Amino acid sequence: MFFGRAADEVIGEEHLWQVGENAYVVLDARDVRAARVGGSMLTFGVAMSEFDGALERLAAHGVDHGPVETYSNGVRHVEVLDPDGNSLSLAALP
Repeated sequence: MFFGRAADEVIGEEHLWQVGENAYVVLDARDVRAARVGGSMLTFGVAMSEFDGALERLAAHGVDHGPVETYSNGVRHVEVLDPDGNSLSLAALP
């Protein structure tokens, strides 16, 4: 329970609470996240049609990213870590 209610959606170990039209708070219980406690994690939603272009723009500026994942619900996701372990992710809904 968070915000006095159960998560609006659970995807694997991620528990999502919708807090705005296009805004979610996500709690992630995976060990990989626990290892980075104290670091920031920010996810930007992008249009599916803009996802690959965003990755190309990052690469053009020398910014590396992790592997692109496609979840069973069709969401595409990629994570970018800075040298301090802070995470910026892009996610595109199908």
